[in-house]
Amino acid sequence: MSRNLLARYIWLIDTIRRYGAITREKLNELWMLSPYSDGNPLPRRTFYNYRTAIEELFNINIECNPTTYEYYIDSGDSHQASVTDWLLNSAAMSNVLSSVRDVSERIFLEDVPSARLYLSQVISALREQLQLHFTYRPYTRVNPTRDVVIEPYFLKIFKQRWYVTGLNIRDKIIKTYALDRMEDVAIGSEKFTIAPDFDAENFVKDSFGIVFTQADPHDVLIRANTRRAKYMRALPLHHSQREEIHDSFSDFHYRLRLTPDFVQEILSLGPDVKVISPPELKAMVTEALHSALDQYGLK
Repeated sequence: MSRNLLARYIWLIDTIRRYGAITREKLNELWMLSPYSDGNPLPRRTFYNYRTAIEELFNINIECNPTTYEYYIDSGDSHQASVTDWLLNSAAMSNVLSSVRDVSERIFLEDVPSARLYLSQVISALREQLQLHFTYRPYTRVNPTRDVVIEPYFLKIFKQRWYVTGLNIRDKIIKTYALDRMEDVAIGSEKFTIAPDFDAENFVKDSFGIVFTQADPHDVLIRANTRRAKYMRALPLHHSQREEIHDSFSDFHYRLRLTPDFVQEILSLGPDVKVISPPELKAMVTEALHSALDQYGLK
């Protein structure tokens, strides 16, 4: 696919989303003002071809209201919409960055572990419900674990790293693996069926990060100063986040399980935040702080 064609798809999706609902006439007017039109209208056949391509590529349906003859995007459920947004943002970013090679020496990207080597294989196994075989090199052990076999249940991206969660056949428990720590990945021939009572969205909804436990979720209250509150407001720590704004601080409420990932996230916010409740989380944070001070001989 040419970069120009992808850019046209992204422009069409973004324009319809910004307007919510838009007629062909208005869309055509905006199209003629865009850098892709050369001042010419968007032919009806081309518009329909773009609609079909967008549905196949992004799983985005551009629908038409038969009463108003306005076009809109059917976003589906909230989870599907979030995945679609991520795909669209990734495509848009890739499209933009591929066109700025002349200033690449002035663009600095974060160096993150790559999952591209095996991501397509994992997705194929996920789609076809086939077992995955691989060697795993965790940071916590010197020697790799060989002949790992899992039934992949779902993928998750966290801190720009990809993880696959599934049933470990040998251990008979659900485990999570970082794709950048996997080697010699192969898709098996044995199909599996996910238990009917397993729901991936429910499995992760009360968790932060990629540590999934069966512990009960807690009501969490974190107090942030006004400066930090602006950042937390713009980029919520968890989908359950709810804010109470006060004069000199904000209280953020969450409903989630207490995990090391969440403790590390709180510690990364430094003195801008304070755990108000529950006491179990306060104890986990203070213990981590004391351990850090011990590294410097401080109490």
